[in-house]
Amino acid sequence: MMELKQLSNTGVMVPEIGLGTWKYRGGVEPLRRGIELGAYLIDTAEIYRTEDVVGQALQGLRERVFLATKVSGEHLRHDQVLRAADASLRLLGTEVIDLYQLHWSNPRVPIQETMQAMETLVDRGQVRYIGVSNFSLPELRAAQEVMTKYPIVANQVLYNLNRREIERDLLPYCQEHNITILAYTPLDDGRLAAASRFRRNQSMRVLQEVAAEAHQTLAQVALNWCTAHPNVIAIPKSNGVERTVENCQASGWRLTTAQLQRLDEAFT
Repeated sequence: MMELKQLSNTGVMVPEIGLGTWKYRGGVEPLRRGIELGAYLIDTAEIYRTEDVVGQALQGLRERVFLATKVSGEHLRHDQVLRAADASLRLLGTEVIDLYQLHWSNPRVPIQETMQAMETLVDRGQVRYIGVSNFSLPELRAAQEVMTKYPIVANQVLYNLNRREIERDLLPYCQEHNITILAYTPLDDGRLAAASRFRRNQSMRVLQEVAAEAHQTLAQVALNWCTAHPNVIAIPKSNGVERTVENCQASGWRLTTAQLQRLDEAFT
């Protein structure tokens, strides 16, 4: 059974395992299977060029899906944001984006101008919630400071056992202020799901040991480690139905405190 987490303070519950679509080539079936298994948060982006296939997968299922997409960091002028949202809505075949995110910050554009456009989209009913992506803690704070009507509910960032930089300051801040972290590349481009390529790697041996103890696959343990953190949702990408099923089965159970500690120590 897929575990749910509240998106920030919105009262909206979303699955702790979602479906990422960066470099996605799987067509509609893996996405539809993921939705069936409870991974009904789908994340895409203007620059991914996958909004159209996500739109196809959503046909007849839109009311069951929490839909997230992103505006390019090259399109952060006020009117550019509005036009980008219109284009995404058309490609996705929907009237509203559940979570609209700035894909990355752009120092050439005043953040106040960008966030005003994001708030306009909420006022228009085209966007339900506002998020950011790849924002450092100073960038996140700067964006929060210029918001006048609505909160920032999520920051989508790189996070996995091998890449834990956000633990220094961003993750604690987001947990303290109840901002949801969407962890992209939670399997480190497959490195955490294929131990055979890393036989001499001590950290991967620990991952194998924990997986054997938990009767789960390496990928499932790596994803469960991510979602064991409060406020963290993992959005792995899979081009196939079988791997999508495997990823979804990373939810509904928990690693023990001792297992989490061993993984933390092995992957420092």
